[in-house]
Amino acid sequence: MALKILSTKNGTFAVEGEINAATASQFKSHFETNLNMLNVLTVDIDKITEVDATGMRALRSLYKKAFLENKSFSIVGNGCKDIYDDFRASNIA
Repeated sequence: MALKILSTKNGTFAVEGEINAATASQFKSHFETNLNMLNVLTVDIDKITEVDATGMRALRSLYKKAFLENKSFSIVGNGCKDIYDDFRASNIA
C-alpha cells in the first residue's frame, strides 16, 4: 500500500498506509524537510496499518533530530503507545 501524507493544520500531518522498508525513506525525507521549517510537528498515525523495523528506525531518527534541534515532535493516534514503548526501550524517549 502506498503511503499518503496529508497536512491537516499547523504542523499536524495525517499519515495513511504503511511505514515499512518500501516507504520509510519517503516518510523520513518528508518529515525531515518539515522539521527544518517548523518548530512543532505532529504526526497522526491513526490510519497507519503497519510499521515495520525500517519504519521504526525512521520514526526514531525523526524523534532524535527534533530532540537535538530542540523542536517538538509528537506522534498521536492508534498505536502511538507501542511506538512510545519502543522509544523508551531504545532509550530515546
